[in-house]
Amino acid sequence: MVSETGLRIAFAGTPDLAAAVLQHILDTRRHAVSLVFTRPDRPAGRGRRLTSSPVKQLALEHGIAVEQPLRSGDMDPRGLLGAADLLLVVAYGMLLPAGILQRPRHGAINVHLSLLPRWRGAAPIQRAIQAGDEHTGITIMQMDAGLDTGPILLQQSCAILPDDTSASLQDRLTPMGAECALRAIDLQAAGQITATAQDAALASQARKIEKREAQMDWRSPALQLARTIRAFNPWPVCHTVLGDIHLRILRAQPLSAPAPAGCTAPGTLCAFGPAGMDVATGTGMLRLTEIQLPGRKPVMAPDFFNAHRDLLRPGMIAR
Repeated sequence: MVSETGLRIAFAGTPDLAAAVLQHILDTRRHAVSLVFTRPDRPAGRGRRLTSSPVKQLALEHGIAVEQPLRSGDMDPRGLLGAADLLLVVAYGMLLPAGILQRPRHGAINVHLSLLPRWRGAAPIQRAIQAGDEHTGITIMQMDAGLDTGPILLQQSCAILPDDTSASLQDRLTPMGAECALRAIDLQAAGQITATAQDAALASQARKIEKREAQMDWRSPALQLARTIRAFNPWPVCHTVLGDIHLRILRAQPLSAPAPAGCTAPGTLCAFGPAGMDVATGTGMLRLTEIQLPGRKPVMAPDFFNAHRDLLRPGMIAR
């Protein structure tokens, strides 16, 4: 039974992250979710079969009406949002016009995976790791027509660990985001929510990840390359070519020792052993510790060395 003081929620989201937030709202039963917007079904898997988003699958399991507009301009043609108290948006994947955001009685709020105004945009987790940030977190924001520019309603901080990948960091942020969303909705229902304008002077942009960024540029410093490898794990995964071998790099660590004499050209394989592959960079050496060949499972350095010690040798140049 939904609480008598609960709000009527419309929900917009698409991936697993959004489904986890929706599940938390449904599980607590303090507010009623009566309508879900999600992206259209897309081909997936080897058979390229049309597949529903995680949010759609969850909504249908709970008997919630689902809308799948192709474009934001096609959203809510029947004015259903006017019956909602609040629109909760989580990784929907489409910018919403002001007219849509203003239809519910209390407007729309968004769960964003950074401490706004830092890392506005599509890839806040990846860009935070790539930049070497020590902290990130969750922001619940009142949405406006800009890209993550609305006033802040609630924030919670989270440390970025030295070995965090985008996957591990998102795993910790997801339940935090779900709980923060519920807390914000509860405060809205109680009339106790307050909004604080963002300081635009402190804003940074988390631009969308492009596949081309995953090509290793060995001229970069080892520390920066190690951060990028973690940021791009599990997608798009950093990669390079050494000899005739295409390597996907899932984990690496910068080394404090400088590259040995005669092995300073960026991309040079300086050493290859059970500890990993030591490659010269623009500044320092990078040790590759978890590697994947095309079509194979990822392997740790000792196993890769045992399987390929005859194919790779110091002095080879990665490109």
